[in-house]
Amino acid sequence: MRPVRSSAFLALSLSVAAVGLTACGGGSDDNGGGGGSSKYADGKTFTLVLATDPGALDPQSSPVSAAVQVAQFAYDALVHVDVKGEVQPQLASKWTVDGNTVTFDIKDGVTCSDGSTFDAQTVADNLTYVGDPKNKSPYLGVYMPVGATAAASGSTVTLTLASPSPFVINGLANLPMVCESGLKDRASLKAGTAGTGPYTLKEAAPGDHYTYAVRKDYAWGPNGAKTSAEGTPATIEVKIVSNETTAANQLISGEANAAQILGPDAKRLSGAQIKAVNTEIVTGEQWYNHAEGRVTNDPAVRMALTQSLDLAELQKVITSGTGGPATGLAILAPAACPGDTVKGNVPATDTSAAAAALESAGYAKGADGVYAKDGKKLSVTFLYDTVLGSGGSAAAELAAKAWKDLGVDVQAKGANTTNLQPILFGSGDWDIAWEPINVSSPDQIVPFYSGPTVKDGGTNFAGIQNADYEASVKTAMGKAGTDGCDDWATAEKALFKAADVVPFANNVTPTFHKGADLEISGWIVPTSIKMLG
Repeated sequence: MRPVRSSAFLALSLSVAAVGLTACGGGSDDNGGGGGSSKYADGKTFTLVLATDPGALDPQSSPVSAAVQVAQFAYDALVHVDVKGEVQPQLASKWTVDGNTVTFDIKDGVTCSDGSTFDAQTVADNLTYVGDPKNKSPYLGVYMPVGATAAASGSTVTLTLASPSPFVINGLANLPMVCESGLKDRASLKAGTAGTGPYTLKEAAPGDHYTYAVRKDYAWGPNGAKTSAEGTPATIEVKIVSNETTAANQLISGEANAAQILGPDAKRLSGAQIKAVNTEIVTGEQWYNHAEGRVTNDPAVRMALTQSLDLAELQKVITSGTGGPATGLAILAPAACPGDTVKGNVPATDTSAAAAALESAGYAKGADGVYAKDGKKLSVTFLYDTVLGSGGSAAAELAAKAWKDLGVDVQAKGANTTNLQPILFGSGDWDIAWEPINVSSPDQIVPFYSGPTVKDGGTNFAGIQNADYEASVKTAMGKAGTDGCDDWATAEKALFKAADVVPFANNVTPTFHKGADLEISGWIVPTSIKMLG
């Protein structure tokens, strides 16, 4: 089974990291990695600009992309998947998968930021915490297999799976490990850190900045990476800058070292010869709220709303003309199951069919041109993530106009990922949402498209129930790794044909950087950051 890198993020990642829930893929440009020793300088500050505040800092509590990125600085995972898709040692020195039994040998000498020892029992406690449904970790079923149990003996951790998990190692590569002090006092993680990572949080000013200081004794990073390496930043400064033009200006002036820029300013940065690491991601993904009481609970309404859109036009607008059509739900490189599951399976634009679908469901147009049923207007609340940039806002206006032209009353609301999360995963007061999720392996998105809803403690925030999808997933999960790719493709197609979810755009997202080299593997790899002299 070949390894795959995966970063579920709602941008929300687990989104756009800028995936939102979200995320970046991986890669490094021709300025990344090594180089002569005279190239790098010690003692500098690396300034990273994020478009949204990370919100909750507990690394096992939030799928928001900004939260996942900052967690990388203070927390490690058992293993690391590098830019080539190869699994590398991190907290674990070696691992094995034998059927439903997974074992990890934990390295000696790993310490927490408070000086305490990190051991196998702490790993088992982390896995037990995330695996307990009552703790409501969004990573249960995404990175931690549902029903799995963990136990420690000496320096070995044994994870016993309740059912097959084709990409279990890759999932655990994304699960941050918390030290014992944080496990005992989760409240301390709201504004502090308790990890084994290369940096420790020193100052948190929500909405403005977060400052991390290097741990000089850190020596157990991916494949043995150490903070004693030349060029390692002494400080990481994370600045929250919502305006892309401002962020781009800070890169040009040297006030910032790295930022993701999605909109028109990307061309300006490229013209200024500022380097970028490019990541292909799902950018346009339309969700419907299937909950009882929402108008989008009706399959006919979902179909009509889909057929009334010119998805090809929306794709061009949301990506500012730089992207392409959506190809699937798990596309981050190296994708476990490459291919196109979208083409020919998402309902095509057909406004006449859209109108017929509504009329067959009992809707009729009133004198004001708006459809109504049983005296109640067909009104929808449409949420879109402002982290998608100016292209996202323009595409949202275009979609809202198409629905209004059809005869739907539309309330369109833009909000950043942090503000959308409590609506999508809390109040449920929405009908349509644009919130891309990005992963590399299809098993990690299953909890978002099936299973328990948010009300029942799950991550299926849209409340999707598609029997054909679930049947194909069950078949795919019983096969080893990529052997199940055909079944995963069948599962995705079932979602699209029913218009349960509608992916419509992929885009290349650049992370621009200046004054520093870096690599991205899911997220910016802290130990890859090297400050230029």
